Amino acid sequence: MWPPEHERFADRTAAGRMLGTAIAQHLQQIAPEITAAGGAQRREPLVLGLPKGGVPVGVAVAETIGAEFDLVISRKIGLPWQSDQGVGAIAENGPAVFDLSAVAAVGLTVHDLSPAVQRERVELRRRQERYRGSRPAPDVAGRVVVVVDDGLATGVTARAAARALQAGKPAHLVFAAPVCAAESVDLLAADVDTVIDIHSPREFFALGLYYSDFAPLTDNHVLQMCTRMWDTHKVPTPV
Repeated sequence: MWPPEHERFADRTAAGRMLGTAIAQHLQQIAPEITAAGGAQRREPLVLGLPKGGVPVGVAVAETIGAEFDLVISRKIGLPWQSDQGVGAIAENGPAVFDLSAVAAVGLTVHDLSPAVQRERVELRRRQERYRGSRPAPDVAGRVVVVVDDGLATGVTARAAARALQAGKPAHLVFAAPVCAAESVDLLAADVDTVIDIHSPREFFALGLYYSDFAPLTDNHVLQMCTRMWDTHKVPTPV
């Protein structure tokens, strides 16, 4: 069986708890450095889940480390004839990010993808309104921010989210996912301060293979999880 049974997670929540433990260790290590630099005015870290799959992982991480939870919304830009093959991405208030080598390999230019970019911006706005309503996006300035997804494959959505968040001047920006393709970790390293994972295989075929339960999520699932976290009106106590 590939991957080995011991490298598979029961579900996204179980993976998030394991990931949260690794993140907590990292935050303890960097705390003196961040304090000395005058960052992280807000004591608790901010965990931002990438909808949809990153939300249950992010909720579990936030509950594990005692962090505030919110969202960062990013959309993949696919090929005109194969929309699920991501060659770029956009995030809230950020520029489009492209895998230029992948775009060139199929004989396209960034300009050719303009219609796809516009469609995804419309969908991104829909998700902002659907998930947040009138709730403002979180202020990341001076904070330790952890962006969470259920996995890192090509890395374009994570890079788009990271570049949008860097404009808000966080004190320390982490990307974390239970499983990350090793070569995508290398590419993302230029856009964040740290990448944290449980597994980073060099041969990465399909994210779902790393989960026993990898059921698709709906907007309602995301809303239910966000509402539960936001209605607590306080930072969860670490478990």
